[in-house]
Amino acid sequence: MFRRLILPALAALLACQPAAAREVYTRTWVENGVKWTETTVVEVEEAGSERLVGLHQPQARRGLASFGPFTVLDDTRAALVAETDSYSPADFQKMLRAYPGIAVLEMADCPGTVDDYANLRLGRMIRARGIATHVPDHGSVRSGAVELFLAGATRSAAPDAAFVVHSWIDENGREPDDFAANDPVNKAYVNYYREMGLTGENAAAFYALTNSVPHEDVLMLGRADLAKFAALEPTPLRSNPPVAR
Repeated sequence: MFRRLILPALAALLACQPAAAREVYTRTWVENGVKWTETTVVEVEEAGSERLVGLHQPQARRGLASFGPFTVLDDTRAALVAETDSYSPADFQKMLRAYPGIAVLEMADCPGTVDDYANLRLGRMIRARGIATHVPDHGSVRSGAVELFLAGATRSAAPDAAFVVHSWIDENGREPDDFAANDPVNKAYVNYYREMGLTGENAAAFYALTNSVPHEDVLMLGRADLAKFAALEPTPLRSNPPVAR
């Protein structure tokens, strides 16, 4: 299952793209003191539901190592720097094997996911490891990445953090409203939100909010909007530590 959230300005361009595309993945990781690099070329078919939003130009993040969409910033912090895909749960496991002390996942510019099923598995893994999620100053968490933010054992966000949501769409052009509310495809998301600590009422209400705009549109939420549904830390983590002078 895929989720891709597309800005209206980009919709026409992306509508002209073929259903199948070639994607090249290059991964670098450190394991047992050895640096490994792996390049994989795959043919990707558009299928399932999708949610991905590109709002900003990708920003390079320097770190100790990279594992798929993750960059290790130091022994206790990693950053999500790209969309997640079917490889991301395995990337996450590799990262934690190499850096078991990671306790915070920073989310500065996160476009979403191209594999919803894998994305929800990843969220459960983040939660199970007790990792906190944090959106720094000017951060933007969009579409399927919002599920990963909610997975944090604790969650914090800068006052100007932005969250972008919309409904998913499947390979047949169907959206959530095309299924009954108690259909397994819809219940999967509500159940996930409950696993992430939302009350039953808030889980259902938040899912309804994400589906209040069609797939080709977006709904922008602020920190206070999200806090109505999910508990956030009252004092966000510092986005950047003070520089000694």
